[in-house]
Amino acid sequence: MEYGFTTAAYVVAAILFILSLGGLSGQESAKRAIWYGIVGMALAVLATLFGPGAGNWLLSIVMIAIGGAIGWVVAKRVQMTEMPQLVAAMHSLVGLAAVFVGFNAQIELGRVLRIKAEAAAHEFQGFAAVLAHKTPAEIAMLKIEVFLGIFIGAVTFTGSVVAFGKLAGRVDGKPKKLPGGHMLNAGALALSILFGILYFTGTGPALFWLLLITLLAFFIGYHLIMGIGGADMPVVVSMLNSYSGWAAAMIGFTLSNDLLIVTGALVGSSGAILSYIMCKAMNRHFVSVILGGFGGDTGPAAEIEGEQVAIDADGVAAALNDADSVVIVPGYGMAVAQAQGAVSELVRKMRAAGKEVRFAIHPVAGRLPGHMNVLLAEAKVPYDIVLEMDEINDDFPDTDVVIIIGSNDIVNPAAQDDPNSPIAGMPVLEVWKAKQVFVSKRGQGTGYSGIENPLFFKENTRMFYGDAKDSVNKLLPLLD
Repeated sequence: MEYGFTTAAYVVAAILFILSLGGLSGQESAKRAIWYGIVGMALAVLATLFGPGAGNWLLSIVMIAIGGAIGWVVAKRVQMTEMPQLVAAMHSLVGLAAVFVGFNAQIELGRVLRIKAEAAAHEFQGFAAVLAHKTPAEIAMLKIEVFLGIFIGAVTFTGSVVAFGKLAGRVDGKPKKLPGGHMLNAGALALSILFGILYFTGTGPALFWLLLITLLAFFIGYHLIMGIGGADMPVVVSMLNSYSGWAAAMIGFTLSNDLLIVTGALVGSSGAILSYIMCKAMNRHFVSVILGGFGGDTGPAAEIEGEQVAIDADGVAAALNDADSVVIVPGYGMAVAQAQGAVSELVRKMRAAGKEVRFAIHPVAGRLPGHMNVLLAEAKVPYDIVLEMDEINDDFPDTDVVIIIGSNDIVNPAAQDDPNSPIAGMPVLEVWKAKQVFVSKRGQGTGYSGIENPLFFKENTRMFYGDAKDSVNKLLPLLD
């Protein structure tokens, strides 16, 4: 009876997770999709707590209560602009959990095999009872699962910690590698496989090999993500999302939990697909991102002619009052300044004056796929005026004014004009083709990739310096 209830609950939870992922593809269905995920996870936890082999309910309830309380506090404190680094932090926890589960599985396996070898009468409980009934072939498969779970989990943990640091601005976004570069990663991977073989064959103490594998995987995760430039962070986030999914799937195999296997596979495959989509959006190969990202060795960059010309709020407002069509390009600077509310009010006033106002969203704008869409939805910007790059790029020549708020690399014409640029070939929003371009940014610094933007020096571009929120608020009373 217990098995039937648990299986049925897992099937329903898996369906809810699939519906949740499907619903997240659209802004209007996203809220409903989130609730599907919440209900599915609650059902999965309850089914696991009261399923076969479960025990220590008091301890489990206490741990769930503590974790839930921490999650509630974090969710209340974290701003929407900090969501990318929160996602990276969550990935690190999944990876660390996979490492702990792997070590626990090996410790339990060793205990069970030792008792069975001593022919001692013993009644195994919980996970140990599952291990006690495994055949030698199943134990061999379990060891492979433990190795993969620990290795992928450890890479995910340190990689996500570094990604969190880069996204939060606590770690330099430029790619950095130790002397030896990729050979160090390759060597650490080779050693991990060697130690995995020694662990699998039972040569020497199993926990010792697993500890060495963990340390090597920790290094690979750290060194791999440190070597990836900041402009590739959207790909890195989705990639780590995929890693965390596969780590969860390995946990599922280890614990013989069908729902964990299904859920991990869903997360792993969707993260991998998203990584591919992000790479395609940047005209990048996934392997080239992982092996270095933007900011690697290139030829001499093209010289930039002209100068950056500043403009005040009165000048920008005058241009907006005269314009019939306006396109707004948001970026991470808008998120940092929390200017989405002011931007929404700006859009409302311009539309009330009969102007055509639209948003142009680059697939990798911000620090997370869909980051700008979420911020604009939070500010109640109508969905129908938020357009993707491919939908709006051909319209810039007929646009009177483009306002760029905190974007840099995704509007850089060097991607098309300079073959030696680190972002050469990356699809960008062709804003320079509009009649007038206004760039709202704090100062004359470079973008997240660390390269200069020739757009800021063009004759039809004016720099509107200052905090994005303050700058937009200055425009509001000046509009007709």
